[in-house]
Amino acid sequence: MNKQLEHSFVKQLEDNQNIVHKICRLYTHDQDSHNDLFQEITIQLWRAFPKFRGDSKFSTWMYRVALNTAITLYRKSKRRVSTQDFESISFKIKAEEYDDTVEQQLKVMYSAVKKLNDIDKALVFLYLEDKSYKEISETLGITEVNARVKMNRTKEKLRKILNP
Repeated sequence: MNKQLEHSFVKQLEDNQNIVHKICRLYTHDQDSHNDLFQEITIQLWRAFPKFRGDSKFSTWMYRVALNTAITLYRKSKRRVSTQDFESISFKIKAEEYDDTVEQQLKVMYSAVKKLNDIDKALVFLYLEDKSYKEISETLGITEVNARVKMNRTKEKLRKILNP
């Protein structure tokens, strides 16, 4: 791969790396797994980059590759022995004026989303990233109508998880 293509890839990855971190957070339970998944997604993006034609935005293409990689590895990891979730143990020193309400709500939401199947997780993630249903459908390879229907069903699943 030539230096110009390599430079372009690195720049695009740096500009959009939060996408990968958010996907890693959604599909992993600890920092080591997060780091491993980030590395694997980066490798898959690098391998696929020469085939990126620019038909869609880089970020849309990146979502697709990253989500497919995460889903594939997530399915493989279901066969592993579960361990203690390190993030569930808090090591924070809070200032008295600190209000962690939003943080706690996010933890509850992430916990609920992690209970969804892998496609529903991807839908919620893209929806929360303010992606249009057109972008969601392109990223997941489904029709726009199907994306809307699945999103409504997924919202209902989340309601049931959050309010049993």
